[in-house]
Amino acid sequence: MPIAQPTVSLVEARTIIAATLARAAELGLKPLAVAVLDSAGHLKAFERQDGTSHMRLEIAMGKAHGAVALGSGSRALFKRAQEQAYFVNAVNTLARGLLVPVPGGVLIRDADGAIVGAVGVSGDTSDQDEAAAMAGIAATGLVADPG
Repeated sequence: MPIAQPTVSLVEARTIIAATLARAAELGLKPLAVAVLDSAGHLKAFERQDGTSHMRLEIAMGKAHGAVALGSGSRALFKRAQEQAYFVNAVNTLARGLLVPVPGGVLIRDADGAIVGAVGVSGDTSDQDEAAAMAGIAATGLVADPG
């Protein structure tokens, strides 16, 4: 019998989104899109604020997808893209262009350090997107890992 992989719950995903958007309001950020993926990389929950631009869903999912797919927050993927552009381009080709290797994709870890999902945020600067995502994860008691 296969062992179940730990994953973020729907309640936790909704809490992450609400807290991410609350932090964005506190910081006065531009309208955001927030995607929460489970540990298998499937969309668990998503919200897009009024006024976000057209591709924000895809960008938020791409940030989170890269994090959960490679087991590293998108800040680390961004650094790796700068240092090993050919590798990241090759992986993105294999992933059919689903990776967005810039800050704003944050792994969600449980207390034991297991990856239970990832959050991707898009709409403001990458650093601000990441800060909002980290606040959202912290609101659940889970651990944020931006890379």
